[in-house]
Amino acid sequence: MKGKKIASSLIAVLMLTGALTACSSKNNEASNDPAATKAPEASTNTGGVDTSKEAKLVYYLWGSEGVQNKAILAEINKKLKADLNATIEVKYIDWPDINTKYPLLFASGEQFDMSHASPGAPVSYFTLASEGALVDLTDMLDKVAPKLKAEIPASVWENTKYKGKIYGVPSLYSEYTPNGYAYRVDLLKKYGMEKITTIDDMVKYMDNVVANESFPPINGKSEDAANMFRMLVDTTGMWLNAPGISLNELNLVTKSPEDYKTVFHPAYTQEFEDWAVKMREWADKGYWGKDVLSATLGSKDNFRAANSAGYLTHAQDWIGQYGADLKAQPEAETAFFTFAEANKKIKRKMGVDNSTVISTSSENPERSLMVIEKFMTDESYYNLIQNGIEGKQYVMENGVKKQPPGFNEKTDGGGFAAWSLRNDKFVVPTDTENPIRNSLFAEWDKVAIDDPYNGFSFDPANVTTEIASISNVNSQLGIQLMLGKTSKDPKAAVADYREQLKKAGIDKVIAEVEKQLAEFVPVN
Repeated sequence: MKGKKIASSLIAVLMLTGALTACSSKNNEASNDPAATKAPEASTNTGGVDTSKEAKLVYYLWGSEGVQNKAILAEINKKLKADLNATIEVKYIDWPDINTKYPLLFASGEQFDMSHASPGAPVSYFTLASEGALVDLTDMLDKVAPKLKAEIPASVWENTKYKGKIYGVPSLYSEYTPNGYAYRVDLLKKYGMEKITTIDDMVKYMDNVVANESFPPINGKSEDAANMFRMLVDTTGMWLNAPGISLNELNLVTKSPEDYKTVFHPAYTQEFEDWAVKMREWADKGYWGKDVLSATLGSKDNFRAANSAGYLTHAQDWIGQYGADLKAQPEAETAFFTFAEANKKIKRKMGVDNSTVISTSSENPERSLMVIEKFMTDESYYNLIQNGIEGKQYVMENGVKKQPPGFNEKTDGGGFAAWSLRNDKFVVPTDTENPIRNSLFAEWDKVAIDDPYNGFSFDPANVTTEIASISNVNSQLGIQLMLGKTSKDPKAAVADYREQLKKAGIDKVIAEVEKQLAEFVPVN
């Protein structure tokens, strides 16, 4: 299977994103010279695996390379060389390139060993499994990584299975990622308000911002169109996102978890038309900049520059950015309005949502799995990949992780977006994270629901052209509708949008999704 080119669904995704023409010929790669770090020879037989020959592994991660990542990786490789006679080279797919370069990684036949994967990635984890792009780990776990298998509960492993087989190692990190609006508590108090829990509350806050401040409530760019659409879905009845169209655009939904086999596009509902009218009203009121469609700076960046009263994101991002937000504006503590909370639609984040997979092009799948086991079960490895080098990227004070004195992000910063390797038992509190995390998640644990589509892999091969056409419609009129920037009256623009979706083939896509869902049974 080495060098295998994965066809059908993966090529279909590439066609949808234009990756075959838009992607550059060379990824933003990290380099590491294993020879520069000489370590003792490893055992020639570790856990029944012959490790006498050094394995040089390639690990793909999302994000960009931190300035000190090579130094951190050198420390990791010292340990790997000694323990497993292996080293890793990390290659990076930068954030703007994920939609194009990530699908190409699997479709091109490139030889590599490990990668991040998720059902929500540009190519779904389950699609990769169905296309033969991932190594079957089911039996290998018992042979080479028994500690890792025992570490992860059986129920979590169950959620990673595709047709009864395990193709990825799931995260052991507890998190929730519902969408919402981060807003300034100091301004809230200034306006005589206590909390934002509804859209009406949010409107009251934003009206006050417009009337009293020199900056808008949401000073973002065109990407906020997707956030506005998410607000519509999350605050409307029991609507839930459904497969078929990328969740980064105006996607399909289902009426409720129980009706998951029936999907529709919100454009054909009264709720959508009313929302389009509301978005025009919000735009006209000045809730975001007049140049939102062409702006290059996001609302989070503007927020930290004191040019926005809030920003749209998901809960985990808000929690993780808490320290950076306060550092930028010490007087501007934030709170979070979670769109899905009132309707009790906060979904559990399954371990499979962040997984580490091994490519079928790997020449050392067993050694790769052993490396994953080290990162997830050995605290010394975990701290390096997640936190960096103690004393350089972080220090521990009274059980809390902090930046060392004199730390400069531009010269000392480093880190890897290795979300899939996280393990709750090794996570330590950090002074940059919102202390509300544990109590908030404990409350959500009581009311969270399962995603009815967990384990479902949509194959777009039969509707590739239609999905591409729908994406084009969404990238133009869809974005304009969600930001109140259509040239026509919003109701007339919705009528145009519906017509354009019809011509693009929305009915065919819906029929294909429902056809594939007919035999699907959720794994929850």
